[in-house]
Amino acid sequence: MKKNLPWVLAAAALAVAGSVCASTITIESASATPSGMLSDAGAYQSAVNSSLQGTTYTKTSVASYNNITHASLFGGNSNFALKSTIHFGVTQATAGLWQFRAGVDFGYGGALFLNDVALDVKSYDMWWAGQYNNASQYFNAAVNLGAGNHILTIYGFEGCCDGGQQAQFMAPAGTFTSFSNTDNLVSAVPEPETYAMFLTGLGMLGFHARRREPSATITA
Repeated sequence: MKKNLPWVLAAAALAVAGSVCASTITIESASATPSGMLSDAGAYQSAVNSSLQGTTYTKTSVASYNNITHASLFGGNSNFALKSTIHFGVTQATAGLWQFRAGVDFGYGGALFLNDVALDVKSYDMWWAGQYNNASQYFNAAVNLGAGNHILTIYGFEGCCDGGQQAQFMAPAGTFTSFSNTDNLVSAVPEPETYAMFLTGLGMLGFHARRREPSATITA
């Protein structure tokens, strides 16, 4: 085990290095037939989560949250509950006022949460239709974010005729960008203990390499 320790630490170091690349996006779905609009953001969160406990539950990851549809991800374009979860990290350099907007097609409305706190709710038919000139048809919010890990979550119900959806962010001094695996956000900001493991792994690799160098031959 001692011989393998440097390589175990090296793998951990690579995992840390590999985590700082992009946000990660998970979409969850289940069949649902809403009876009407809900009263507040918490009600949408609870109702969607409850629907996802059923036998029709399914989920997938997407590379980009840009004009996705339920039909293209899961098949079927009506009577479903949808939950989108986006994990991303904020560095010290990008801390400050962040803006979010999410164009959806939720015939029975839905809600937007950040770190389990409601940011926006719409209790009526929403249809993004690929543009942002009507604020009533998409979720939007501006929040001051500190360095660390954050989770943006979108909940909603669609009754019929699923359409395209998009989720975007704007970091301080930036422009609106769709969440994706090339958005240059960090997927996780490693905790101090993880950084320590990263540095230890690099140190052990250097020590191990030096020990394997052949000894110099001294000749008279």
